[in-house]
Amino acid sequence: MLVRIHENKKFLIIFCMLGFFAGIIYANLMSEDTIAGMGIFSEFFLNQYSQAEIDMTEYLWYVVRVRAVPLILVAALGCTRLRKGIAAGFLAWTGFGGGMIMTSAVLKMGLKGLILCLIALTPHFVFYAAGFMVLLWYLFTYPEAKWNPSKMISMVLFIIVGILLECYVNPIIMELFLKTL
Repeated sequence: MLVRIHENKKFLIIFCMLGFFAGIIYANLMSEDTIAGMGIFSEFFLNQYSQAEIDMTEYLWYVVRVRAVPLILVAALGCTRLRKGIAAGFLAWTGFGGGMIMTSAVLKMGLKGLILCLIALTPHFVFYAAGFMVLLWYLFTYPEAKWNPSKMISMVLFIIVGILLECYVNPIIMELFLKTL
C-alpha cells in the first residue's frame, strides 16, 4: 500500500511537470511578436493595475466563478470512468499554463517577470493547490480511496480560504510589489 501511494505521488508530479515543460517549450517556440503582444506584462498594464480601484464584491464573485467552474468540472468528470485521465489531464494543463506564463514573463520582463508571477500566486495558491489535490488524489487513487465528508469539508475550506486570500490579501501584495518596479 505504501509503495502504491509513493507511485501515485510520482505520477501526479510527473504529469504536472510534463505539462510545465511543454508550456516552457511552447512559449519559447511562439514568435517574439506574440510574447511582446501579451499585455499583462507591459509597463502600461502593470501601471494601470497598480492604480486601479477594485470593487471587492464584484471581484469576489468573479473569482468564485473562475475558481469554481474548473473545480466543479473536474469533480463532475471525475465521476466517470475517465477519472484518472481527468486528474492527469488537469495537472498537465495546469502545468502547461504555468510554464507558458512564467516563461513569457521571463522573456518579457526578465527576473522581475518571474518574481511578478510568484507574487501573483501568493498566498492563495497554496490553498488552491491543497484543495485541488484532495480531489485529484481521490480521483487518482480510486477505488482504494473513498470519498467522505472530511475530504469534502477540507477541499471546500481550502478553496474558500484561497478565494478570500486572492480577493483581499493578494491585491495588497501585488500593489506593494508593483510600486517597487
